[in-house]
Amino acid sequence: MEGLTNHEITVCLKGGAILGPFKATWSKEIVSDVRELTKEYDAYLQGAEQKRFKYHLHDQERRLSHTLILKFDQITAIYDRVELAD
Repeated sequence: MEGLTNHEITVCLKGGAILGPFKATWSKEIVSDVRELTKEYDAYLQGAEQKRFKYHLHDQERRLSHTLILKFDQITAIYDRVELAD
């Protein structure tokens, strides 16, 4: 697949709780919100209003779909580890 990237998302919440890590795959052929989650959270930190709350992260290797429903004001950090191609 062209442009395939494998992500591992970890969400840190106020109070110290951690969600994840969640493995997720993204490419032009695979519909996954993994890239949108980090872009929209970054925009929120820069003053944009949160308009979306539900994100679907698809793990192609294990054939899983994770659904995260998040309120950005309860998040302290999002860590996106990306596995780069050789």
